[in-house]
Amino acid sequence: MSRSPETTAPSAGASAWFDQARFGLFVHFGLYAIPARHEWSMTRERRSPEDYERYAELFDPDRFDARLIARTARAAGMRYAVLTTKHHEGFCLYDSALTEYTSVHACGRDLVREFVEALREEGLRVGFYHSLIDWHHPQFPIDSVHPLRDREDVAELNADRDIARYRAYLHGQVRELLTGYGEVDYLFFDFTYPGENGKGPEDWDSEGLLAMVRELQPGCVVNDRLGIPADLVTPEQYQPAEPMRDDQGELERWEACQTTNGSWGYDRDNLEFKSSDLLLRMLVDTVGKGGNMLLNIGPDGRGGLRREDTDSLADLGRWMDLHHDSVHGAGPVDPSSGIQAPPGTLMTQRGDRLYIHLTAWPLTHLHVRGLAGSVRFARLLNDGSEIAFSTLDPGRKGSHTTVDGISADTVTFTLPISRPDVLLPVLEVRLRAGTTGAGS
Repeated sequence: MSRSPETTAPSAGASAWFDQARFGLFVHFGLYAIPARHEWSMTRERRSPEDYERYAELFDPDRFDARLIARTARAAGMRYAVLTTKHHEGFCLYDSALTEYTSVHACGRDLVREFVEALREEGLRVGFYHSLIDWHHPQFPIDSVHPLRDREDVAELNADRDIARYRAYLHGQVRELLTGYGEVDYLFFDFTYPGENGKGPEDWDSEGLLAMVRELQPGCVVNDRLGIPADLVTPEQYQPAEPMRDDQGELERWEACQTTNGSWGYDRDNLEFKSSDLLLRMLVDTVGKGGNMLLNIGPDGRGGLRREDTDSLADLGRWMDLHHDSVHGAGPVDPSSGIQAPPGTLMTQRGDRLYIHLTAWPLTHLHVRGLAGSVRFARLLNDGSEIAFSTLDPGRKGSHTTVDGISADTVTFTLPISRPDVLLPVLEVRLRAGTTGAGS
C-alpha cells in the first residue's frame, strides 16, 4: 500500500520533549519473569504455546507497584518510561478485546493502565513497547525465531497460518493502545527481521502502522524497528563510537537501549550487573554523542524490583540531583568549536554551559584546548564552588608557540587536590556570549 510522506512524517516539534529528556526507564515484564530464564526463554527452549501458556494461570504480580516504579524513575532523574505492553511471547499486560491472553484475564489487573496513571502522577512521559512478533498467536507463521521452528511438520503447520490475519490482529492491538490510554508519547516497536524465513515491513504493513500512529497520536515519537524510517534509531546493548548519522551523513536522533545486567526480562541467575559508575559513564557518553539512554530493569515473577536495580537507580538519582543540568537538554559539543576533551573526561554542552565530566581526577591542573578567550566563569557542579582558570600569555615565547607543551588556545583550570565525593565530578564552564559551541 503506497502512502504519501505526509502520512508517516512526524508532527513538527513532536520530538522536542525527547531531546530534552535524555534519560528514560525501560521496563520488561511478562510471563517470562516466572521461569526467570530470560525473556526469550520460550523460543530458546522450543516451548510450544500450549506448554508455555500455563504460566498465565500462575501469573500473580502482587508486588508490581506502578507508583513505586514511577517514583523510582523520577528520583533517578529519568523523564520518561516505557513498558512492554506485549512481548514476543504474546501475553498482553492490558485489557485487549482481541484476545484473552492478557493480565486482565490472568489476574484481574490492567497493568498498562496502572503504569500510565502512575507515570502521569509523577510528571513522566508515557511510552509503550509493543512486539510485532507473537509466538502465541495461531496465525503467526513459524519462522527462524519461532519456538516451533525445529518441528518436522513446520510446512504443514504453516499451511494453516495466514500473516494477513495476524497483521489485522497486530493493527487492532496497536489501535487499542493508541485510543484507550490517553496521550501516548513514545511507541517502541520490536522488531523487523527481513530476509528468507524472516519478516519484513510488508508483513506488518509498517507504513500502515506508522500512518495509524500519526493519525491517532500525532505527537507520539516512534522508533525505527518497523523497518522503515521513523523518528529515531535504537542501537541495542552497545555504545556508538560517535554521533549517529544516516546514509547521507546527516545526524540522526538516537537512543541507546541498555540493560543493568544484560537481560531484559527477569533472569534470576544473571548476576552480571553493571556498576553505578559504569551506567553513569554510559549515560554521559550517550548525551555527549547526541543520544538518549533508555535503561532497562526487569521485575521478578511477582512484579517486584531487584535490589541491584533499585540500588543502582538510587545512586544515579543522587548524582542527577546535583548534576542533571549536564544531562537534561544537553548534547554534544560542536566539533567546529575547536574545543577538545582532555584525556579522562567526557563532555556535554547546554547552551553557554560546557560540562566536563572528570572520569579521572587530575593532579591540580586540567588543560582544555580550544577555550582561550571563551571562559567567563567555572565551578564544580556538585557544590557550586568556583574554580580558578588561566590562559597562556602568548607573549612569553611568541604568539604561535607553546609553553611546556600547552598551546596558546588552552585554558588551564586549577582543581582541588581532594576529589569531590560524588559518583562523577563535573566542571561547569560558563562561556562568553558569541563563543558557544552547539548544545541544545
